[in-house]
Amino acid sequence: MPIPLQITFKNMEHSDAVEAKIKERAQKLDHFSKHIMSCRVVVEEPHRHHHQGNLFSVKIDVTLPGHEVVASKQSGQDHSHEDAYVVIRDAFDAVRRQIEDFVRKQRGDVKIHEVSPHGTIKALFPENNYGVIETTDGREIYFHRNSLLGFDFDNLKIGDRAHFSEEAGEQGPQASTVHIESKHHSGFK
Repeated sequence: MPIPLQITFKNMEHSDAVEAKIKERAQKLDHFSKHIMSCRVVVEEPHRHHHQGNLFSVKIDVTLPGHEVVASKQSGQDHSHEDAYVVIRDAFDAVRRQIEDFVRKQRGDVKIHEVSPHGTIKALFPENNYGVIETTDGREIYFHRNSLLGFDFDNLKIGDRAHFSEEAGEQGPQASTVHIESKHHSGFK
């Protein structure tokens, strides 16, 4: 960390033990990113005269190249926050998660959510309780009446657009769940 750690105590006396715990936790942040430029921590005891103990709040501000991470754990109804060490732990855990997310984004390691396959209803066989979806790449996917979610099978029409979850069936690909895309369709329940 190029700029030294800054620790401020507000509405409370300085504590060597609390300062040591903050230094220990701040030093561990370097394991998650070698590019931390500065870290500022404010520990506050905003209400010193509670009947059930004093509640603490901790605010941590970490600067990275082109990015700032801020986390705070505030006093509230959570009586575990009567212990300054618990609040420090929770605030540093929140900062750590944000730093990890930032580093993942910088590396390009972001989760990509797959789009479920989709197609149109090609054939319906109500007497046998099944239908066929034709996918955008021309494949045919069997689905049973019970696979349809949020829509009445008897109201389906050829050409309705659907997205589905595909699985291997006994006689080829089949849809385990089917969602009809056209929400304005009268078949939605």
